[in-house]
Amino acid sequence: MHDESGKGADYGSSAGGATAAIAKNGHAVSPNGYNPAITPTPPQQSDTRVSSPVPAPAAIIPRDQWGGKYEFLLSCIGYCVGLGNVWRFPYLCYRNGGGVFLIPYFIMLFVTGVPLFLMELSLGQYGSAGPIMVWKCCPLLKGIGIGMLCVSTLVCLYYNVIIAWTFYYLGSSFQSPLPWSCDAVANVAICANRTVGNSSSGRPRSPTEIFWNEKVLGVVNSEGLHDPGPVRWPLALCLLAAWIIIFLCMLKGIRSSGKVVYVTATFPYFVLIVLVIRGATLEGSLQGVAFYLTPDWSRLANAQVWNDAASQIFYSLGIGVGGLLSMASYNKFDNNVIRDTIVITIGNCGTSFFAGFAIFSILGHMAWRKGVPVGEVADRGPGLAFVAYPEALALLPGSVFWSIMFFLMLFMLGVDTLFGNMEGITTAVLDEFPNLRRNTFHKSLFLGALCFTFYLMGLLLVTDGGIYWFTLIDSFSTSFGLIIITLFMCIGISFFYGVNQFCQDIIDMICHCPPWCSKVLIYFKACWVFCTPFLLLFILIYIFLEMYNTPLHYGSYVYPRWGKGLGVCMGATCCLQILIWAIVAISKETGSLQERFRKAIRPLNSWRVNNLNSAAGSQEHVEPERVEAPYTVTLTDQDFTAITWEMGSSA
Repeated sequence: MHDESGKGADYGSSAGGATAAIAKNGHAVSPNGYNPAITPTPPQQSDTRVSSPVPAPAAIIPRDQWGGKYEFLLSCIGYCVGLGNVWRFPYLCYRNGGGVFLIPYFIMLFVTGVPLFLMELSLGQYGSAGPIMVWKCCPLLKGIGIGMLCVSTLVCLYYNVIIAWTFYYLGSSFQSPLPWSCDAVANVAICANRTVGNSSSGRPRSPTEIFWNEKVLGVVNSEGLHDPGPVRWPLALCLLAAWIIIFLCMLKGIRSSGKVVYVTATFPYFVLIVLVIRGATLEGSLQGVAFYLTPDWSRLANAQVWNDAASQIFYSLGIGVGGLLSMASYNKFDNNVIRDTIVITIGNCGTSFFAGFAIFSILGHMAWRKGVPVGEVADRGPGLAFVAYPEALALLPGSVFWSIMFFLMLFMLGVDTLFGNMEGITTAVLDEFPNLRRNTFHKSLFLGALCFTFYLMGLLLVTDGGIYWFTLIDSFSTSFGLIIITLFMCIGISFFYGVNQFCQDIIDMICHCPPWCSKVLIYFKACWVFCTPFLLLFILIYIFLEMYNTPLHYGSYVYPRWGKGLGVCMGATCCLQILIWAIVAISKETGSLQERFRKAIRPLNSWRVNNLNSAAGSQEHVEPERVEAPYTVTLTDQDFTAITWEMGSSA
């Protein structure tokens, strides 16, 4: 770069100072901007360069930035702290031996979760780009960004359906008595005679189960995947309202969503604190807390425990879906990404652990009221949030108020997570088509079309048999495909881009890097190179063995082979993007296969220009080339050997 600058200065002198004039205006002179071989005399070249406009730098559309570091922190915390912290973590905890589950959980957190979280935040912040454009650092792996986009699309498709269910319950909570409580007229007979409405398992069904399965889902009217039935229009209207809210909150990008999180990310903590205090006063609450914390040491030898711990870390931290990359891309270049990683990951997992006390104290009270073990009152997945919790809320004094507060909390938890997933999609598209950033109307039109498309696709999930499709997408969208994507991301950055170079990039971003940051990076380097890939590979092998031997089911319904095959295709579609785009990148290169591979893993020249986001960097760095067109995998020698190309041209 120093040689190029010197050459530009020499040329500027011979050209009558035209280059100096351009440099004075703060614009870098591209080495491709002239060709001495076709320039007859220096004066002509000088006239040409002066008379020709220099629109390229002016046409650069600046990216938005967070209004402050707290907006980014709250957005990431809101993105990570979601519904998985409320129902998924406690369920996995007591299913896998109670308190002993915390051991593999925290091991997975510090060996896979935190390192991968830091990798995504650092990559997005340094590159100042979304999940696709950021792979200019290693064009061979552009398919990782495409795969992240596929995963994020599947997650957005079904996640907003949970928010629609929350809307439905929130609206129903304004009735007194609650429609799923024993005080409701329709449920008096059921509560008086527990033999009424027996389930297929032989145990009596509670009013909350009947409300969930018949009033909300309508699953009793469907026979399975092959029989979705008609759309349930109350749920369809709730889903439409949910997508309208998401559209309005994201209309102005992070300038609007960054302000919304001040409420949506903090309100759930208020409700959780209230629920913990209220739960501690309930009869039988200690029974639930004891079940939550009592360890079963023999379960540590079970591979299922370790797999569940890893899946929960990925699920709750939002790793590998592009949301973290996109949100970090709007940071200032000199933001302390190591500090943010530690605060967010520990805050997220601490929330899960804290939420367990609120949940199990209430479940202990339910078990005491019913006279059954705690393990029999909590169901897996959505059943815990929409069956067990409503039943617990109906038992509390002032049940209407607590029900409104609880489902309002679930709504905000879901919205924050969906913000991050949608941000991953929109940022990737806006990076590929930067003109959308300039035209507010076209950007709004694109966002509206995206939300409406998701709404139309989501209608399948609000039919009578929609819960079967919901479970299928939920089971496979973040399964082996997500593990493969993160595994290749870790290997690509560590071995193709270079782990030493990546650590140096992090140090460059943190202008005044404290000594502890440099020391912590030694630990992260060891994880990225050895520990994290090894554990991810172990989890991947176990997932394939479990997927082959374990049937997928929802309740008593066992999924047919073709349905399970469809789910496998969903996951395979996401991870196969890595192979497809790697083949495309190599095929566009020239030379032998080895030379093509080497060219495809080298960063583009325009990769380093992204550090101009910092105020200091904009004055200290002058980059000779800048790629403003949509990024493709078509690479030439100009991207890597601009000086050599220029000298060859002049010859």
